[in-house]
Amino acid sequence: MFTGIVQGTAPLVAIDEKSNFRTHVIEMPTELLPGLELGASVSHNGCCLTVTAVEGNRVSFDLIKETLRLTNLGELALGDVVNIERAAKFNDEIGGHLMSGHIICTAEVAKIYTSENNRQIWLRMPDAELMKYVLHKGFIGIDGISLTIGEVVNNRFCVHLIPETLERTTLGKKRLGDKVNIEIDPQTQAVVDTVERVLASREAAMAAASALAQKI
Repeated sequence: MFTGIVQGTAPLVAIDEKSNFRTHVIEMPTELLPGLELGASVSHNGCCLTVTAVEGNRVSFDLIKETLRLTNLGELALGDVVNIERAAKFNDEIGGHLMSGHIICTAEVAKIYTSENNRQIWLRMPDAELMKYVLHKGFIGIDGISLTIGEVVNNRFCVHLIPETLERTTLGKKRLGDKVNIEIDPQTQAVVDTVERVLASREAAMAAASALAQKI
């Protein structure tokens, strides 16, 4: 599990490209190295990846076909930078919201509004069906960052970014058309899906009762 509070950024220093498979090597910030072992979980732009090798501050991770399909990690090139967060431990402060590191899709940067000490980014979701999980003032994970949803219009929504977020994460360098990883708040998803199932079950029961009454 992760908290959505990015602990640092790391450049991609090597890529081993294979068919439907990639190995990424990043230069991990020194302060995030203590206790890092093989098999540990690290969030890359919000995507939970497993450490496969540690050589000094160069840390390797494998990306399979599903990861490459659903996230923006397959589009990265040497020198690109990713947001990094080590897995949360018991008793850690949850400064953002609980995140699993399971990316549901990518969204496109559709508009950027910048004013003094503020930035508003509008994102376009690829599937309107997913918007039922995107609620005004709800939580959402964007490239591993826990953020609060602003306005919601059709298949688009916006977030408001403070200077600290722009400085400490990759969002400050995003441009129109860039893709960001999206993780829906799992509690929101659970509530929405449960309500849908209950309502569907109730409608089915009412339809069955109505059909039975007509036969009597």
